[in-house]
Amino acid sequence: MPDVLSDDFARDPHKYYKIMRDHYPLLHHEASGYYFVSRYDDVARVYRDSDAFSNENYAFQMEPVIGRTVIQMSGREHTINRQLITPALRGTYLDDLLPQVDQLATDMIAALPESGAVDVIENFTKWFPINVIVKMLDLPKEDLSKFHEWYSSLMAFLANLTQDPEIHAWGMRTQQEYPAYILPIIAERRRNPGNDLISRLCQAELEGEQLSDEQIKALIGLLLIAGGETTDKAIASTIKHLLQHPDQLEAVRANPALATNALVENLRYHPPVQIILRTATADVEVAGGIIPANSVVACVNGAANRDERRYEDPDKFDIFREDIAMDRAFAGAADHIAFALGRHFCVGSLLAKREAETALTQLFEKYPNLRFADGFEPVDVGLFTRGPEKLLLELAPER
Repeated sequence: MPDVLSDDFARDPHKYYKIMRDHYPLLHHEASGYYFVSRYDDVARVYRDSDAFSNENYAFQMEPVIGRTVIQMSGREHTINRQLITPALRGTYLDDLLPQVDQLATDMIAALPESGAVDVIENFTKWFPINVIVKMLDLPKEDLSKFHEWYSSLMAFLANLTQDPEIHAWGMRTQQEYPAYILPIIAERRRNPGNDLISRLCQAELEGEQLSDEQIKALIGLLLIAGGETTDKAIASTIKHLLQHPDQLEAVRANPALATNALVENLRYHPPVQIILRTATADVEVAGGIIPANSVVACVNGAANRDERRYEDPDKFDIFREDIAMDRAFAGAADHIAFALGRHFCVGSLLAKREAETALTQLFEKYPNLRFADGFEPVDVGLFTRGPEKLLLELAPER
């Protein structure tokens, strides 16, 4: 039986994902108590049936650090909060923001050297999404390192399957530092609103309800998690997979619109969020077994997206595959499982799409001979979120 916490699993989870799909489609992991679900149809069912599978697990995954957020709400509370938030991440505000996203990518790529070997993660993809969030919130750029520290601690806390006390302590430090930083800023934006996201959230109103300072604080913390590391890993993994498939990279170079196809195929082939948790609200049958009420269910996106029951030749990276519809790849009816599905589909998916598209197209345009540095082999790391640890690339533009 696969042990999701073993070193061998960490090195090559896809080997074990297939074993799970074929032989343990419902795997009870003794150490954590979680029930792992790995086939596409089962994972999709868990996401879509929010009555049988709630998001209450975020009460222990995130709430201790940043507070209660829309991601763990249900019913009317979820509807009201999502409708308060959605205009800030879609629609006209997003339209106004997108040119600024493009410009940030341009500025950061311009700061890279003209040639030589560079870790593109450390020098670009790791910081680009945080720069976008800081721009949205109108916060000082010199505080970027603070945000990275906080979201890194949040991601570690969220995925702390072994209850490591050091990770817990790191999260508790963030619990103190982050509110002390952001709450005075929220109070100031209430008094003197601008056009930034914090000001918009302070002024948002629906059916007489507004977001409290605590809710805005928690939401910004969620934005750091959902919009930081995940987008970084999506961009870095797509670059890696295109470099490993030179014919497809050349197709993207020849037609930059195919960057969207490459991103979507990467979201299927190697989603940045490999595992998302839910909680069973009652005893429920899944994959021939029973998940007891109040048990934590681990939806293995990384396994579901390679399910041969759903995709043709699923272990092949193919930006031209025909079993994913591009027109709904960033909506709740997507054919892949990277942003969850249904009611709790990621509200920031369109922003992530633009960030990745502009990062890929601009990077490939500036560096037409981009390749792995001599002797470098990319290594993926992570259980809940996964992507290359480093991406040492030879930039070498054409002269």
